[in-house]
Amino acid sequence: MDHELTITTLAERPGLEGPMWSMKDLWPAFTMHDPVSWAYMGQVVRRFPEYVLVATDAEGAVVARGFSVPFRLDEEGRGALPARGWDEVVLWAFSDLRHGREPDTVSALEVTVDTGALGRGVSHAMLAAMRENTRRLGFAELVAPVRPNAKHLEASASLHEYAFRTRESDGLPQDPWLRVHVRAGGRIEAVAPASMTISGSLEQWREWTGLPFDADGPVEVPGALVPVHCEAALGYAVYVEPNVWVRHAVAAG
Repeated sequence: MDHELTITTLAERPGLEGPMWSMKDLWPAFTMHDPVSWAYMGQVVRRFPEYVLVATDAEGAVVARGFSVPFRLDEEGRGALPARGWDEVVLWAFSDLRHGREPDTVSALEVTVDTGALGRGVSHAMLAAMRENTRRLGFAELVAPVRPNAKHLEASASLHEYAFRTRESDGLPQDPWLRVHVRAGGRIEAVAPASMTISGSLEQWREWTGLPFDADGPVEVPGALVPVHCEAALGYAVYVEPNVWVRHAVAAG
């Protein structure tokens, strides 16, 4: 664990917004082209800065960021965590903001660690800080549409099976990022089968991945949790990413 981290909200240190966006990360290029993310991630910073966490090291350099948003789960037509996961919860949050609905839950959106700070326990510290920030803001529950970080190594495996795999040694999840969540007190609830949808022309997918995308059918793409569906004759390909819903109970107050 990195004991020299300083983690605060962006509301407390707005000057860190630029360095926060400039971090070097391992996100695959295609993940930057989800329309909901394009439309709303900048607005999360503007409208919910108290839900955005930034970590700096002993030298003051930004080494991690964490995004979350408040939303109302106890609302007509909702109640259950959505099958459309990440995309849906972002849309709910901004719909609630627009209509003046009182939020009752916080959803994590992202925890990203600078590549130079990997392997130092920063992601664990960021998740703990997000739980604490949720509690500080008066909420009793943090939910997270988790992107299992080793699933891309088994793109053809069912996430419905993968998400619930455990280690014989301690009963914790086999996936490293799911394991961090469970160790922190989270409970795996369900799979969001259509959490993020990214479509593009074959030319765009070739640019994003370096792959030919010249035949109909599934294409395994480095970093993708499931295969991308290619319609070569029609000139497009679509990636529908599943995530895993995890619930964290935190004591409000």
